[in-house]
Amino acid sequence: MNRLISPLRRQSCLGLTYFELVISFTILAIMAMGAVPLAEITIKRKKEIELRRALRTLRDAIDRYKDLIDEGKISQEYIDQEGYPPDLETLVKGVKEKGSISKVYKFLRRIPKDPMTGEREWGMRSYQDDPDSDSWGGQNVYDVYCLSEDEGLDGTPYKDW
Repeated sequence: MNRLISPLRRQSCLGLTYFELVISFTILAIMAMGAVPLAEITIKRKKEIELRRALRTLRDAIDRYKDLIDEGKISQEYIDQEGYPPDLETLVKGVKEKGSISKVYKFLRRIPKDPMTGEREWGMRSYQDDPDSDSWGGQNVYDVYCLSEDEGLDGTPYKDW
């Protein structure tokens, strides 16, 4: 027995109907809308990890500079520096060992980029500044902070990190 399938019936067996396509695209769009906020949070979390790493790198370099001053291995240029570097660029250029002509202590290869602003600019506080100050007195670099006005995923402003 040989059955003949009509052309109309053959087409409906081979493809999807318009209604099925609309439902499929609707489901796909709903799933994509759920993925976008998740991707944004993931990107922000990655930038926050980079920010923590950059701040740790800068603060460790400042601490190593201060330790060498305290140990007397490098000389302090000015009395009001309290043993902290005069600026961040000094940590990159390095300082000569006290009494040595050729030995130079370098603390950073380069100033890390702030992932929140995309710049190599950081807010700085000197030892003489108020702990909550947003302006740098210019005497030395005691601490660094992010210049972004945004807040982290935990609700704290990046400049308070």
